[in-house]
Amino acid sequence: MRRTMLFFPGNSPNMLLNAGYLGSDSLILDLEDAVAITEKDSARILVRNAITGLEYEKEIIVRINPVGTPFWEKDLETIIPVKPHMIMPTKVGTAEDVRIVSAKIAEIEEACGMEAGSTKLIPLIETALGIENAYQIATADSRVCALFLGGEDLTADLRCKRTKEGKEIFYARTRIVMAARAAGIDVYDTPWTDVEDFDGLVKDAEFAKSLGFTGKSSISPRHIPYINKVFSPTEEEIQYAQDVIDCIERAKAEGKGVVSLRGKMIDAPIVARAVQTLEAARQIKGGK
Repeated sequence: MRRTMLFFPGNSPNMLLNAGYLGSDSLILDLEDAVAITEKDSARILVRNAITGLEYEKEIIVRINPVGTPFWEKDLETIIPVKPHMIMPTKVGTAEDVRIVSAKIAEIEEACGMEAGSTKLIPLIETALGIENAYQIATADSRVCALFLGGEDLTADLRCKRTKEGKEIFYARTRIVMAARAAGIDVYDTPWTDVEDFDGLVKDAEFAKSLGFTGKSSISPRHIPYINKVFSPTEEEIQYAQDVIDCIERAKAEGKGVVSLRGKMIDAPIVARAVQTLEAARQIKGGK
């Protein structure tokens, strides 16, 4: 269950050392924005060694530099052999960007004797072009298992101010969710950047969940418990979901074609949501 993804700068040994103990479901080890140009080489080596030496019991995502820079190929050549779960290509604007990265990964997987297609992709969409091409990006390659919205770079590209209210990224949020769900993959929201505003964080996370996001990323470990709670089903939701499934099973056993629960007809969408809720609860309980 991937509710939270926490960013860690790839050039910070202390942060990488503690990354696995801060409560997030996934770790994003960053080789891009958090790393100065002069430190790209050392960050790659540090991240590679952290993955192999620290044995994180978490999903590992490595954010690489954009296609078109002098860094992205070396990022992949250094990181893919140590088998991260996912690569996050950045500034993804078109489906071709995804295919270029995927082709390079395929070369490295083959050279290392790895299973073809074992490294998944979560494209970071953070430009107007990327938002408009979101569905094409989501369906560009079988490696793509989720989309990720980058609000800060997007608003810079839009030439507007990034606000706590988030009205300026509302269209982008709905567009990227629609694209991901149409493609049958997950979708993750941009971080909340005010480290001290927990009420604002919860409100923003609840809004993201209401739009259909699978989870939310974070730049602060202090935000993780709040986001995890928002994106976890409540006890009431779990109980209702179980009641729905029990009701359906009883109806099948009794040969009934129409069934209601607490005065409301139980149809296919309600059953589907109940199944999703129970599966989410199972994964959270199992730590998966």
